Amino acid sequence: MAQEPQSAGDPIPSKCEVIEVHVGELKQLFNAIDPSPFREKDLDPKADEFIVSWARDVHGDAQLALLVYLDRRAGLPDEAATLREAIREYFGQQAIASRRRLRQLFRVGRTSLAIGIAFLTISLAGDFIAGLLARKQLGELLRESLLIGGWVAIWRPMEIFLYDWWPILSQRRLCDRLSRITVRLVYRTTPAAP
Repeated sequence: MAQEPQSAGDPIPSKCEVIEVHVGELKQLFNAIDPSPFREKDLDPKADEFIVSWARDVHGDAQLALLVYLDRRAGLPDEAATLREAIREYFGQQAIASRRRLRQLFRVGRTSLAIGIAFLTISLAGDFIAGLLARKQLGELLRESLLIGGWVAIWRPMEIFLYDWWPILSQRRLCDRLSRITVRLVYRTTPAAP
């Protein structure tokens, strides 16, 4: 009779999108060169990419769960809780970093917008400056150059406020979801029965 694999951690709710990972040891999930304590370690870049790419494909309202298959027997009694805390902490920090990037982008956008509007205002005064010049062709060239320069100056702030912030917001939302992920361990090798 087949024995159910031993497992530990959070129960996986029904109607939950499950991300499955298979490793030999838990340390494979984390960056080996990160000297931080286990709960504060960064995820291995490949593990991070794998989890994030799976989570991106899941509908935004769906609850997420991480099911980690280990090729060994159960270890420390609290290793599932430690893993859950480490993964939640990692993605919580990623969400905070995304918030910072978004604030910085909007700060740059506001500064660029102020500079762009000032330059555009000056460039729109090109008609007046062109009228003051005795040579009509030179005045027309100056007016058109200033107008083009004004629109170029406003380009970057418009790009920030119309397009650049969406991916960062999406990343922040995804990391917020992953910072609340359910984590369960399944041990592939169960201890021998006495």
